[in-house]
Amino acid sequence: MTIEIGVILPTSTPDPTQPILGDVRASARFAEELGLDSIWSTDHLVASAPMLDSTVTLATAAAVTERVSIGFNVMLLALRPVAWAAKQISTLQQLSGNRLVVGVGTGNPAHGDIGWRAAGASYADRGRRTDEALRVLPGLVTGQPTVLDEGLEVTLAPGSVLPPVLVAGNSVRARRRAATYADGWITIQSDLEQLTKDIAELQEFAAQRDRAPLSVAAVVPGLPSDVDEAAARLSAFAARGVGRAILVPTGPEWQRDYEFAAKVRAAL
Repeated sequence: MTIEIGVILPTSTPDPTQPILGDVRASARFAEELGLDSIWSTDHLVASAPMLDSTVTLATAAAVTERVSIGFNVMLLALRPVAWAAKQISTLQQLSGNRLVVGVGTGNPAHGDIGWRAAGASYADRGRRTDEALRVLPGLVTGQPTVLDEGLEVTLAPGSVLPPVLVAGNSVRARRRAATYADGWITIQSDLEQLTKDIAELQEFAAQRDRAPLSVAAVVPGLPSDVDEAAARLSAFAARGVGRAILVPTGPEWQRDYEFAAKVRAAL
């Protein structure tokens, strides 16, 4: 099984002493020139570290590239009014030439609830609101009449081709959510044994809902620094059903990390 290789754009700085915020235009172009398959933006309003807005970031990346897929990793749907999020998704899909991938999550608890309170959104109710948003998202994005949870029927125009939707999270609830509403699942995982069990559970949930097997993407931390060893590690992920690996910048020298990702891709 082949595996695609993507990278996170330099849009956030988990460690303030190692700033990763960089030139989005240059990084997007560089990733495409290196032959990488996808580029991704993180998302939050108020995180535990500086972070750029994901929608503006992806619009910028789309404007300076032609081939590479662009993705949310991951969009916090419940942080926004779902119709507004759908409008942004639909517009990005059109402007990028149908290159968008929409990863969806409920938010890392490490960031706390301040961003949710600042947006006037419920932190405690974010799981239910994410489910409801995923339920209506396809209709809203594609321009179909859609009834929102308060009974309001709305049609967004123009509609677009629905991009692939992936649900992120390592919990059982996240895998059930993916199997119910999405095309695939995103995990952050380094334990191959646990990954094998989680993928089996995911596909069982999909089968219970009479759905075809879902795609699997993995954010892979802590890859070996040797190219061949890293490629062997990702090959092991692919053998377990992972179709896309997403690599994270390790520091301000994102160019070096992207070049390493391209070398690993060539070695696979």
